[in-house]
Parts: sequence; C-alpha cells; structure tokens
Amino acid sequence: MVAWENISGAWDNFKNGKTRKPEVKEFEKNLKANLNGIQKELKTKKYHHASYDTFYVKDPKLREINKACVRDRVVHHILFRKLYSIFDRAFIFDSYSCRIGKGTHRAVRRLHEFFRKESKNNSRMCWVLKCDVKKFFESIDRDILARLLFVRVKDEGVLWLISAIIKSFPKGLPLGNITSQLFANIYLNELDQFIKQTLKVKYYIRYCDDFVILSRDKQHLENLILNIDEFLRNNLGLSLHPAKVTITKYRQGIDFLGYVSFPGYSILRVKTRKRMFRKVLGKIEDYKSGVISKESFSQTVQSYLGMLSHCNAYIVRVELIKIIKESGMTTLEAA
Repeated sequence: MVAWENISGAWDNFKNGKTRKPEVKEFEKNLKANLNGIQKELKTKKYHHASYDTFYVKDPKLREINKACVRDRVVHHILFRKLYSIFDRAFIFDSYSCRIGKGTHRAVRRLHEFFRKESKNNSRMCWVLKCDVKKFFESIDRDILARLLFVRVKDEGVLWLISAIIKSFPKGLPLGNITSQLFANIYLNELDQFIKQTLKVKYYIRYCDDFVILSRDKQHLENLILNIDEFLRNNLGLSLHPAKVTITKYRQGIDFLGYVSFPGYSILRVKTRKRMFRKVLGKIEDYKSGVISKESFSQTVQSYLGMLSHCNAYIVRVELIKIIKESGMTTLEAA
C-alpha cells in the first residue's frame, strides 16, 4: 500500500478534474515533499486524519457533505486503490454504484432488460418493488463494517489505516469520501447476498442504498418487504425507509436513478431536469465571473448532454441549448 507507485497513482486519480482548485494547486506546489510525508507517516503509522469541513447541498433534498482536506483525500485514494480489487470481485453483478464499468446508465438499461424478460416483452403484467434504506450513511454500524473489512484484509498496516479513516468521523460514514463509497458497497453486499442467495430473487438491481426487484407476482414482492427489513435490522443495524417503499406496475413508470422508465423508453425525472437547469445557470454565472474556465463549463454541459442521450429528452435538450445561447454563450463554448 505504501509503495511509491501506489501513492503517486493515488495522487493522479485524486487530482483528475481538480487541478484548478486552489487547495489542489497549493498541495501541488510541494508535491513530492507532501507525498513523501504521507508515505513516511503511513509507514510509521503516525498518520492522523484531520477534521472535516461541513457544507450542505440541495440535490434535490438538503444533504450534509463532509469534505476532507487534500492530504486526507489522497490517503483515501491510496487505501481505495488497494481495497477495490479485493472486494469488487465479491460483489454481485447487479450492484452498480461506484464500480468500474457500472453506473446509473447501465443500471437503468439493466432495469429495461429485466422488464423485457419478466414481462415477456410487455405481454404480461410486471410489478416493481422499489426500496430505500433509511438514513443509510449515518446509520452504518462501524463495528459491523470493520468486521466485514477484516475478514478479507490481513495486513496490519492496512487494517490500521482502515481503522484510522473509519474513526475520523464521529458517526456512520461521511458523504464525500471515496472510501465511504467502497465501504457502503461492502456493507450492503451482505444485503445483496441475502436477496440473491437466500431469498433467491432473480431480478434485483442496487445502486448505493436504492434498489429495485421485479416480479410478475405482486404478493411475492409484498412478502419480500418484511424479510428484507428484518435482515437489515438484525444483521446491519439498518431499516427500510417506510415512506420510500413502493410497489408499482412497470408500465406506470419507475422512478429510479434520475430517470422514469417505461416499457421501451425512459424520460428524465422532473426534479433531475430542474436541478440540471439550475446548475447550468449557476455555471454560466461562474464562467462569466471568471470562477471557472471555458473547459470546465464545457465539461458540465457535455455531461448533461450525455445524460440526456440516455433517455427520450429532445425537448429538454432543445431547452437546455436555448438557455445557453440566450445567456450569450456561443455554441463553441457549449459544445
């Protein structure tokens, strides 16, 4: 873990897309000395995690984000690079959050694939159970998490660093750490295995703490709810969010991962569309005031255009481009 190749590689992973940020520029001024310092502290086990900066984002609900300093985030990447391959191979295929080659778009495509199979190309009824874990990140039991990690990790230095990062936050896991994303998948892999191996569910997709199950049998889905909630309570100290457990006919539209999916097509979720326009308008102001570069603005626009390419969104795309043009941005800057 403390080999120079891993530490320098972690820096490269971390700085991707962040090179213009003041705190990253400051760290990079004395890059070799800073990375050498991290390496020495990890080798001698004298590394101490600093406190977090806390801020809130509305996405669409208000979320508390806890941001570590650059030095600590580099350390997170150092650990992540060594743990990812160890644990990722143990995950089920249909876990899609924060995994190489996965993501929201693949999860939504998989949802359509499962629907076609279970409904026999929309020739018979298909129901979808949609669930959300209540206050997931803040409810994670760190003792249970540590036990799950220590089953596969035996190196004392790595175990020490895992403990240091877990204990760097007063309760649960902080949103924002790349290690938190991996730890979340390790934690909920227990649920994945229970649903697949014990409950024998065939059509199941999970993205972080949101998951869906498809079936032709509505009663079967209703029966699963209690089994899943009991497992979460008894084994992981978690519970289903009572207001976010729904069973819906697929043809009525399934609101999942920013899209609403229907047989044969998806549309952008209304809240996702509103958030997209709000963020683009904010980026336009940032660009005009010199806060961000042309390249940064272009990357934002391209990201949203890419998101729209995965659903039926011609009108939304036209509206987005119109907003950009009316703001005085050229097509070159928006392309």
